Amino acid sequence: MNIVFMGTPDFSVEALKSLIAAGHNITAVVTQPDKKKGRGEKVMFTPVKEEALKHDLKVYQPVKVREPEFIDELKKLDIDVIVVIAFGQILPKEILEMGQYGCINVHASLLPKYRGAAPIQWAVIDGEEESGVTTMQMNEGLDTGDILEVVKVPIDKKETGGSLFDKLSIAGANLIVKTLDDLQAGTVTPVKQDDTKSNYAKMLKKELGNIDFNQEAVKIERLIRGLNPWPSAYTKLADKTLKIWDADVVDKDYEGENGEIVEVTKDYFVVKTGSKSLKINELQLEGKKRMKSDIFLRGNKLEKGVVLK
Repeated sequence: MNIVFMGTPDFSVEALKSLIAAGHNITAVVTQPDKKKGRGEKVMFTPVKEEALKHDLKVYQPVKVREPEFIDELKKLDIDVIVVIAFGQILPKEILEMGQYGCINVHASLLPKYRGAAPIQWAVIDGEEESGVTTMQMNEGLDTGDILEVVKVPIDKKETGGSLFDKLSIAGANLIVKTLDDLQAGTVTPVKQDDTKSNYAKMLKKELGNIDFNQEAVKIERLIRGLNPWPSAYTKLADKTLKIWDADVVDKDYEGENGEIVEVTKDYFVVKTGSKSLKINELQLEGKKRMKSDIFLRGNKLEKGVVLK
């Protein structure tokens, strides 16, 4: 197939690799504009652009894909299908209807669940037992198009947002190749989404990671995993930010106030929550490296009774 590939972050790269490896002709890659980062304001390419350039592919970086000039450029290309995966802009109807097969999206959830910006992390935070990827025929709604094919991926008990991200990126890369093959073979039966079963996975903000120890330990532990590696779950130890990277639920209710350090050993410490408690296994104090709790406790005196806020 002649494919225009639209994607931007790391999550999209595996799909681009898979389509190239499968022998498809990538007529163009569309990705978000480059950004300046750091003190030196060095221009950073998107991960998809970096991969595209390795294969000498034509790259477009429109500020807005609905601009007539960009749409005219797309019309000049030989397009069978447009593959969209974590691109970052809403596509107008004129683009959605291009090519024999229109626009096919790879979405990192089992639609109609978790439409929206952060389906991977919210699946972990909400305690789902499985996630997956869905290929979808795009329409003008937000993740509302007909479902083409689905692959389910179990969520492990210690799954993080980062580890699930990696699993779904690979699953999506494999699924898009299969979906395109099946579309060509005429073996795909589109299924309309049941809007009554949908929910919206809202965008992640840093403030979401501010731990409320009045919540039950189970919910806090899931939040820690879901926001690992970004934006991370955190609290305050004295006047410094303390990121919590890994914790286990302790089936015990201690005396004291929520957020209070109620037990300290040479290997870990325990924090009281609204229900049960949290054993802290890995953390990062502001200005320090990420480390296991036993290493942290060797160099930092931590006493029972201190309250994290």
